[in-house]
Amino acid sequence: MYFFLSNLCWADIGFTSAMVPKMIVDMQSHSRVISYAGCLTQMSFFVLFACIEDMLLTVMAYDRFVAICHPLHYTVIMNSWLCGLLVLGSWCISVMGSLLETLTILRLSFCTDLEIPLFFCELAQVIQLTCSDTLINNILIYFAACIFGGVPLSGIILSYTQITSCVLRMPSASGKHKAVSTCGSHLSIVLLFYGAGLGVYISSVVTDSPRKTAVASVMYSVFPQMVNPFIYSLRNKDMKNACFSLK
Repeated sequence: MYFFLSNLCWADIGFTSAMVPKMIVDMQSHSRVISYAGCLTQMSFFVLFACIEDMLLTVMAYDRFVAICHPLHYTVIMNSWLCGLLVLGSWCISVMGSLLETLTILRLSFCTDLEIPLFFCELAQVIQLTCSDTLINNILIYFAACIFGGVPLSGIILSYTQITSCVLRMPSASGKHKAVSTCGSHLSIVLLFYGAGLGVYISSVVTDSPRKTAVASVMYSVFPQMVNPFIYSLRNKDMKNACFSLK
């Protein structure tokens, strides 16, 4: 679990680092200008770290499934070789997805004086501002959404369906409580990640207010990554004891 958490932390750091520094500079300089190369770079890192976080959450869901449904075989199934292979595969798939999405932007032409309602270069918003035919890009976006969003989410749902079925068959209440506490932190992060992402896209569709869209984008790109360490830290006994000693 901590091996996956360390990779998730790196993904969180990269996710926020791709956008927050530029946002701070814009706030200080009162300018929202970004170069074409800078926009492509920001967008590629945004897609990369969003994909890797999505993939890692799916891998962690499988890890929780094995820990609860097959506890006696956990160390055999989730050995170091398999864990390394799962993380390496997640990074490789995310890199390929980011390159594919970014390279298709290079074929588009843009008009001058463009304005993006978000504080960072988000893929869907950039495509809406192009002067070229975006059919291929739109098809690719929906395809990528199914691959990098639908498939991992389906894997998470399937894992927790099996976990729920296994927990309900447990005879002791203590066993059920331990199983729920094992999954609580991961499930909280999953709901936060997908909920924030769904919120920013719904807000961009239903509202024409750039301010509301910007607020939703901050909640999506900053808040989940900021809360993740606190959620998992509360599972640590030393952290709990330190928190209770402060009261």
